[in-house]
Amino acid sequence: MTTSLDVGSLALSLAMAAAAGLVGCFAVMRKMTLAADALSHVALPGIGLAILLRANPLVGAIATLAAGTILIWAVERHTGISTETIVGVVFSVALAVGTMITPGEALIDALFGGAGKISSIEVVAGLAAAIAIVVFIAMKRHELVVTLVSPEIALTCGIDVSRLNLMYLLTFALTVALGLRYLGVLLMGSLMIIPAATARRLASNLRAMFSISAAVAVLSTLAGTYIASVMNRQTGPVIISAAGALFFLSLVRPREA
Repeated sequence: MTTSLDVGSLALSLAMAAAAGLVGCFAVMRKMTLAADALSHVALPGIGLAILLRANPLVGAIATLAAGTILIWAVERHTGISTETIVGVVFSVALAVGTMITPGEALIDALFGGAGKISSIEVVAGLAAAIAIVVFIAMKRHELVVTLVSPEIALTCGIDVSRLNLMYLLTFALTVALGLRYLGVLLMGSLMIIPAATARRLASNLRAMFSISAAVAVLSTLAGTYIASVMNRQTGPVIISAAGALFFLSLVRPREA
């Protein structure tokens, strides 16, 4: 596993961080903090299967994340069971299957990530995905907020709540897939939740929350990547440690009455 990054990989890691920071804001407001970590594990069977078939692990991860997300949405829609409960069940099965079929060394890389050997096609596709995620959040933020406040009001406003939920979950899954190469299955959810939790504590409105969350995610990725390179450590744990340090620093600020 290497900690070295070229310009394309660094640009992709920063785009991934910005997208994670934005998507994480709604994950925190929707109380999906545990689901973020759990959903990232759904990628594990796809990574293992892709390795066995000598395919790109990222393709396998995206395929299983998309399938798992649609399964979670469909079960929630037809049963009324909470998202977190369904994610918990799917996460447990995915973790068990993924651990069984993923080879040993590849399993460590999948769990903790590694930024090396990223092709130019992956960089271009990743940047395009990150831009699509940012555009989706920017265009749908008002509808997402209304749905968050009251699904009934959203319906009266002509918002297709079920369809919007599916689109958000797929965006959420795509964001998870974007960061798997850098942070791995175990840590990707953390980059979506910690910056958003920091921003929620510091921001006074939604726009500020978006800005602070994206800034914390990007700053953590930059600092973590640099420190990992200097100390010759894995990038994922150092990036999350940097994000955690910023969160605890935010606790110094007194809460507004």
